[in-house]
This record gives sequence, C-alpha cells and structure tokens, in this order.
Amino acid sequence: MTWRPCYFFEMQTVRQYKKTVIVAAFLAAVLIVAAFAALSSFTPSSSPSPSPLSTSSPSPSPLFTSTPPPIQSPTISPTPAFSSTPTTLPTFTPLLTPYPFTTSPIFLYPGEVTEYQGKPLSPIVNVYQNAIAGTQYINQSTYELTIQGLVNKTLYYTYDQVLNHQRYQKVVTIYCVEGWSATILWEGVLVKDLLEDAQYDPTAQVVVFSASDHYTTSLPVDYILQNDIIIAYKMNGVTLQPETGWPFMLISQSQYGYKWIKWLTGISVSNDIDYKGYWESRGFPNNATIP
Repeated sequence: MTWRPCYFFEMQTVRQYKKTVIVAAFLAAVLIVAAFAALSSFTPSSSPSPSPLSTSSPSPSPLFTSTPPPIQSPTISPTPAFSSTPTTLPTFTPLLTPYPFTTSPIFLYPGEVTEYQGKPLSPIVNVYQNAIAGTQYINQSTYELTIQGLVNKTLYYTYDQVLNHQRYQKVVTIYCVEGWSATILWEGVLVKDLLEDAQYDPTAQVVVFSASDHYTTSLPVDYILQNDIIIAYKMNGVTLQPETGWPFMLISQSQYGYKWIKWLTGISVSNDIDYKGYWESRGFPNNATIP
C-alpha cells in the first residue's frame, strides 16, 4: 500500500524536471538566436581606426630642454675692395640727452646762460660731441699749447698763461656737414695774439691746428686775422668740460664743423697751402666755407 504513493511522487518529480529542462533549452535557444541577429545587423564604421604613433613621427616638444635649438648664421655680404667714402667715420654722441636738436633747453649746465644781448642761445647739449678717438682727458698740470713753425720764438703755454691774454666773447653758430647747427656764446683769446707773441712770419699763408687725439685741420692766415678767430675756453658761460673740448676749442666761424678743433694742443705756422687735415685727407674739401 505504501509503494504506489512513492512511485507516484517520483514520477511527478521526473515529469517536472523534464519540463524545466525543456523550458531552459528553449530560452537558451532564443537567446542565441537573438544574439546572432544582433551581430548580423551591426555595420562597422567607415572611419579608419586610429593607428599607433609611428616611430618616425616627431614627439611633442617638451616645455624645457637642456639642448638649445641650432642658431642660423646671418648672411654676411662681402666688403667691397674699394670705397670712395672715408673708412673712419666720426662718432656722434649726444651729451646728457637723447634729444640734441631742440630749441628749448631740456638740460643746462650749472651757470649756463640761455641768451646774450637779447639773442637766444642754443643749449650746450645741442652741440654733438664728435670725436675720432673718444673724449680726451687732459691733465691741467702738464698741459702745454705749443706755438711753432714759421715763428721767431717757439712758445709752450700753460693753460693759465693762455688765459692771461685779453679775452673776448662772440656769438657764433656752428654748422655740421651732418645737418645740425647750434648758436653758442663763446669766450676765449685771439689766435692773432698768440701768433704775435711768437713773432710769426708775416709772409706765412697757413696755420695748422692739432689736438691731443691727433686730429688736425688748417686755415689761411688771412682768414684768421680778418675774422678775429678765437680759441675758446668757455661756451654759454660754462668752462669747457672734457666732453666739450677742454682745454680749448678753435671757433672757426663761417666754416663747417670739421674745421672746429677740440682739445687743442698745437698751433703751427706754415706755407704749405696744400696741407690737408684729418678729414680733408679723407675726401672733405679743404675750403669749408659755408655758402
């Protein structure tokens, strides 16, 4: 009597198991079919896949590198074998101001005057400080101004001995071949007085002036006498400074600036009418009279 219920229970269990297996198999088949359908409907993109970086492609530059980039050498044009222009040019250094051409003084030396007898003056800084060898610094205790050449007495003046002569003032405008000009009050002594002290030869025709930097120029004797040419030790009431030509500057009125010589150390009387000074021997006219 007890066997049939057990058998019936076992048969029921087997039927339920088979049913479960069939359902599971069916679901698995459905999932496989769905997956296959999804794969078959996928269309790959037409855009190419990113390729790996080529070893030959440059990598990004680092922000800092210890190796500087190579510097390209500039192209240098060959220097012509011959040039008609002077090989050495004067240096133009504006004194204490970057604005040398101004009608109103932006800088004045202590004691500098700005007018004389109602005539306005250019500030000293308007005079470009041209030099062939830089500013000359001359020791006053050893300074000598030599008067020589066609004279009866060769003289060696100290700075104070030059100033023992009668002094004169005159307003003269300096004109430079570079195009600038400045009207300055000059104070100094007559070249004529120094020549007479040395008893110069009255038949002499030329006076050669020389400076401590070996700059030279010349002027006719008649021009010096007729125009009362002076060597100045002051400009606009201020004693010359090393950069402005101390101790003396030749004031060659009506002549271009290269006939004005600074740091004067020598005056020589001569008959060499063909003498050419520093710039004259480099192509500038010996006659520098302003038209």
